[in-house]
Amino acid sequence: MFGECHAHMIMDGVSFREAAAKHRNGPDEALIRQVLSAYQKQGVLFIRDGGDNLGVSRLAADLAPEYSIDYRTPVFAIHHRGYYGGIVGYAYDSLKEYAQLVQGARAQRCDFIKTMTAGIMDFDHEGRLSCPGLPKQEVSEMVHIAHSEGYSVMTHFNGADHIKVALEAGVDSIEHGNFMDAECLSLLKETGAVWCPTIAVTGNIIGSGRYDDTVLASIHNRQLANIQRAFSFGAAVALGSDAGAFCVPHPQGILDEYEYFKQAVPDQAFLDARLAEAEVTVRERFKAGNVIMEN
Repeated sequence: MFGECHAHMIMDGVSFREAAAKHRNGPDEALIRQVLSAYQKQGVLFIRDGGDNLGVSRLAADLAPEYSIDYRTPVFAIHHRGYYGGIVGYAYDSLKEYAQLVQGARAQRCDFIKTMTAGIMDFDHEGRLSCPGLPKQEVSEMVHIAHSEGYSVMTHFNGADHIKVALEAGVDSIEHGNFMDAECLSLLKETGAVWCPTIAVTGNIIGSGRYDDTVLASIHNRQLANIQRAFSFGAAVALGSDAGAFCVPHPQGILDEYEYFKQAVPDQAFLDARLAEAEVTVRERFKAGNVIMEN
């Protein structure tokens, strides 16, 4: 089985608030072990977490070797105060504070840096985001600081213009990446960044009654089409379901993600080979010290 390249151990696929509450007085080791065991039974032995602000992913990474799982974590995500991201990390007001947070992640033995640089989708209005993306200069400096410390950058982005900013800034992976256009897909190939579409996030909530299914289906089908196009462009696309998000439970999320990918790319032999290549890239790149220092 392939690895899970985008998960959140702190979430449970049902209710973020209730799931996080279980860790408020410290990470719940028994619960984390239960989830790790479930992944092990499914043969999912590589997990890249998106971080949290309660130490859950850090403990998960420490426990994971007992389950023969290679677990990578940024420990927490970093966002500009007033923008999206507080759900899984800490905020900064200046780039100096951002650099301090990078050092804080280092002190907690992070494997890479996770940044939140654009909003989430508005599931009631296609193409709309919860908040705008950060300016190009700021994103570029964030990437430079992380790379200078030897860390790859996993970044949360949606919206074609924002995604172009991220790719031109040199991020190492695009997470979610909804509403890409042809230029984004070309830049993916050109820059060598890995894309984790997390398409299970939309596919699994169609029919849940939580949002407008017409809008969800349109977003989902557009993402399927872009996955197909990304493979045709020769871009690196990895399996990452955002496991733990609403209706994306551990470890079922990655199995669902794979099924959606098969809808986009019916040639399974081709798909499996390309997914394996992308996972190797993620494994090699998202590990502390695996970035060539910038001049």
